[in-house]
Amino acid sequence: MPVPSWPLLAWSLTGGALAWLAWRVARAPRPAVRLLVYLLVRLVYRLRVEGLEHIPRRGAALVVCNHVSFMDALVVGGASRRPLRFLMDKPIYDSPWLNWLFRLVGAIPVESERRDPGSLRRALEEVSRALRAGEVVMLFPEGRLTPDGEVQPFRRGLELILARDPVPVVPASLSGLWGSWTSHCHGPALSGPPRRLRARVALRLGEPLSPGAATRHRLEVRVRYLKAEGDAWSCPAEVHQAQRH
Repeated sequence: MPVPSWPLLAWSLTGGALAWLAWRVARAPRPAVRLLVYLLVRLVYRLRVEGLEHIPRRGAALVVCNHVSFMDALVVGGASRRPLRFLMDKPIYDSPWLNWLFRLVGAIPVESERRDPGSLRRALEEVSRALRAGEVVMLFPEGRLTPDGEVQPFRRGLELILARDPVPVVPASLSGLWGSWTSHCHGPALSGPPRRLRARVALRLGEPLSPGAATRHRLEVRVRYLKAEGDAWSCPAEVHQAQRH
């Protein structure tokens, strides 16, 4: 019996791996997509993750995080052991190239009230349905990408959600994405060439706050604290320079 050549064997293994991957995606699309996103994030960034154990293993919860770049939801969602639903701008959600992916992972689109009165109400109702179904929902309470790399004041939508569905809230922070192609550091995000391949990125999650203790001001303080610790690893030069001044 002839022994298969190494190129033929390599192609056979590759084809088998791709067939297995397609089968897994078809059978359980969300976990498979989450795994692919996680591998992509690990390829693009040197990612350090701390505190994933603070996301409850079961039951509803909110994860609130600072908003630095268009990669934020992918970084947090890919790292999480549980699927995360998340709010996102409707124009991005409606992208003809990516809408299938956003629908697959359960993203919740929201439009500005000026453009679509009632959009925020519908989005909050969908968040409520997700929480009552025991899912985890991620929010960016700043409501927009940071214009200067710092945490912006949290908006009151967070408290509206907790008033309707009191669930534990996990504070989270991202460091190291400011200055990337998908941030507003060098002008509008996604303009110009990509920058900083394999940059250090830190995702840190803190202990959950009870619904009664999770005011937007307290959560903002927690997120700022987590970000400062993450900055010390992901951006040590900038932190040292800021301390000198």
